[in-house]
Amino acid sequence: MTAPTAAGCAAPDQAAPLPASLDLEKETVITGLVKAESGEAVPGAYVRLLDATGEFTAEVVTSPAGQFRFFAAPGDWTLRALSRHGNGDTAVTAARGINEVTVTVAA
Repeated sequence: MTAPTAAGCAAPDQAAPLPASLDLEKETVITGLVKAESGEAVPGAYVRLLDATGEFTAEVVTSPAGQFRFFAAPGDWTLRALSRHGNGDTAVTAARGINEVTVTVAA
């Protein structure tokens, strides 16, 4: 069985539920929302996952509700959101389990 994908994109649907087989004691999930300064969710934003050295690791497009998700290793990461509302960066130190983050974008 394959995961649902976002239209025009090979990345899994960012709003889909986490897989039932996910072991949160072994896996690290970075998930969250991209919001504009006004607090509105930003759909269609590109969210990049950068490692501790600033090196590009992965990219997804936010869901219609502004959601994103990465499966990563524990450690220090930067999330960079690029959108028509502006751009924004947020640092996160991810541990095993679910790490919830909000990235705010500004013009």
